[in-house]
Amino acid sequence: MKKLKLTGQLKSYLEWPLALILLWAVLVVVLFLRAGRPAGFIALAFAAAYALITLVIYLRTSPRVMQEMISFATEYGQVQKKMLKDFPIPYAILDEDGYMLWMNDEFIALTGKDRHFHRKVSSLFSEIGDEDLPGEEKQKSMPVQLGDLHFRAELQKIYVDEMVSEEDDFEIDDTEYLIALSLFDETELERLAFEREANKPVCGFLCIDNYDEVLEGVEDVRKSLLLALVERKLTKYFGEVDGIVRKLSHDRYFFQMRKYALDECEEEKFPILDDVKTVNIGNELALTISIGIGFGSESYVQNTEDANAALELALGRGGDQAVVKEGYKTRFFGGKTETTERFTRVKARVKAHALKEIIDGKSRVIVMGHKLTDIDALGAAIGICKAAMMSGKPAHIVADDVTEDVKPVIEGFRKDASYEQDLFIDREKAKELTGADTALVVVDTNSQSYTACEELLHLTNTIVVLDHHRQGSDRIQNAVLSYIEPYASSACEMVAEILQYFDEEPKLRSMEADAMYAGIVVDTSGFITRTGVRTFEAAAYLRRCGADIVRVRKLFRDDMEDLRARSKAVAAAEIVDDIYAVSVCPSEGLRAPTVVAAQAANELLDVVGIRASFVLTDFNEQVYISARAIDEVNVQLIMERLGGGGHMNIAGAQLPDYTIDEAKKLLLDTIREMKEEGDI
Repeated sequence: MKKLKLTGQLKSYLEWPLALILLWAVLVVVLFLRAGRPAGFIALAFAAAYALITLVIYLRTSPRVMQEMISFATEYGQVQKKMLKDFPIPYAILDEDGYMLWMNDEFIALTGKDRHFHRKVSSLFSEIGDEDLPGEEKQKSMPVQLGDLHFRAELQKIYVDEMVSEEDDFEIDDTEYLIALSLFDETELERLAFEREANKPVCGFLCIDNYDEVLEGVEDVRKSLLLALVERKLTKYFGEVDGIVRKLSHDRYFFQMRKYALDECEEEKFPILDDVKTVNIGNELALTISIGIGFGSESYVQNTEDANAALELALGRGGDQAVVKEGYKTRFFGGKTETTERFTRVKARVKAHALKEIIDGKSRVIVMGHKLTDIDALGAAIGICKAAMMSGKPAHIVADDVTEDVKPVIEGFRKDASYEQDLFIDREKAKELTGADTALVVVDTNSQSYTACEELLHLTNTIVVLDHHRQGSDRIQNAVLSYIEPYASSACEMVAEILQYFDEEPKLRSMEADAMYAGIVVDTSGFITRTGVRTFEAAAYLRRCGADIVRVRKLFRDDMEDLRARSKAVAAAEIVDDIYAVSVCPSEGLRAPTVVAAQAANELLDVVGIRASFVLTDFNEQVYISARAIDEVNVQLIMERLGGGGHMNIAGAQLPDYTIDEAKKLLLDTIREMKEEGDI
């Protein structure tokens, strides 16, 4: 065992009297030389006595001082150990691999383990994995949870050179460092943060979608009763979630609630949407409502603006649904019923006049549809170009990415010398022509990422959107004129209505009328689906302009390869849950596999018991899904989950970077998940 020695200031303090002996020696020498021998001997005697006494005192005092120091150090170490053991904060020592070595009483009481617990800390706190232990950094902090308690775990390296003595309660192998784990209780802080989040303000607007249509069929004496019953249901619903609702106009309401109430409404999927439909006092049509909710900002003004935008989105999607806008996130609820057709054309007339003013104020018009432009988008674009030409403005259609079935239509226009050769242009040419003085008209889509050339949206501030699909979160934001009617059968139907309300009704040529008529025929599956009074009125207008049914039918005759592929898809269909038909359409050798897949999906609906059909095909390194339904399944909701969209009974989606098998599995998983959630 090493001999203990005193060092430092304490050693100097004990040894300085010995140094005075040297002064006595000097004094003795001086006295011998100056005062004589008697005086020198006297001084020598005193010096010897001083040296003897000092040495005796030093020799006897040093061990006692050392003993006292050891005693103090021992007691101090015990005090430290006791304090650490009784420390009110849970504290533990881990080795560098995360295994428990020692824990204080508070840690033992918290975890219910004993001092012999030497498993990994991750067995107590799953949040602390091997990668969460301090590595190059000396300290780490992270939230952990134990039961209902929330803690902030502080992990800190402790470098050690010597191990503890045998009397200590734990052993340490040779290692460079240990890890100290401290737990700081933040349960109350978490509770307060949760309460603050739960009580954040939520603003919303509510609108009765079909107010005028419903009241038209109700007697005057019953109208006030009908509205009173609706208001009673609204007041009761929002009152039950600790919210308030106030009427702004005859069909519009403002409400406010807190975040926890919104969570309840979302979990229940806004039952007020269905509850309002039960109000019936003899009205032929059921009332439907749309709800727009804004949340996520500390500002009431911003939440209100978001709520208004959410309501516009809900109405643009056809109504009968709730849209929650939380910052950049948008969530949709409801929207399971078909949109009610509006018999009035007032809106179409207003939009037509606004469109004419926009065209008259610009030097050029460029029209584009969606990616892989189909006949509906092309027919609508031709109608808009006709309107622009009647106003004396040059017009162009972006058409370098089209389906095979529309190429003959485009070739027919190019061969006609009465049309400009640059009527149809590609994306690069469109970018060159688009500028601040250009009117950009987008038809048959309202999704900016699905347009034929998204870059054009950023090259001009004058954008017009004409579409019959329900809006999504990716909608074109900066349109100066937006005419989106989900109840319309097709974009061609909407454009045909608009053309009739121009100041001077454009006289369509038969070739133009054929293209627009074909768009309606394709999107309605030959006037079978999504047709209303206004659909036939638009078709009648096009017939008066020279549209020929025979010529249109010839445009869409199938070749033998398409017919074989469609037959294979129908024959290979897999029936899921006795009501869903899922199949894969081969694409090899086909001119337009997406069109063939859509045709196969339509044919599968003719099978008894099938409520919805889904046909997948691989084309252009993407998997396309064509979804069709009659009236019992909302395939648009299913396709929205996959990033697509459409209508209740006609929808689709594109899945890049997926194989056919992966896409099919994703589709089936989505259907199963939505069934479990009650969304379909």
